[in-house]
Amino acid sequence: MSGKNRADIHVGAKVKIVLKKDQPTGKLTEGIVSRILTNSSHHPHGIKVMLEDGRVGRVQEIEKESANGTTGE
Repeated sequence: MSGKNRADIHVGAKVKIVLKKDQPTGKLTEGIVSRILTNSSHHPHGIKVMLEDGRVGRVQEIEKESANGTTGE
């Protein structure tokens, strides 16, 4: 699932983001969302979030959650 729609992202979700410094290469960083920073419902480059470790970037992928709450790939 892409990270362009705010409604698809929630605090505690496991996501892959691109950090500002990694935008030229597209390198993804995985983490858990602690805050959603974009206020608009949609952003073409991905919703900006803060991860639990404090890193900030735009969501590129959202990990799917199974029925028992664990993530699956």
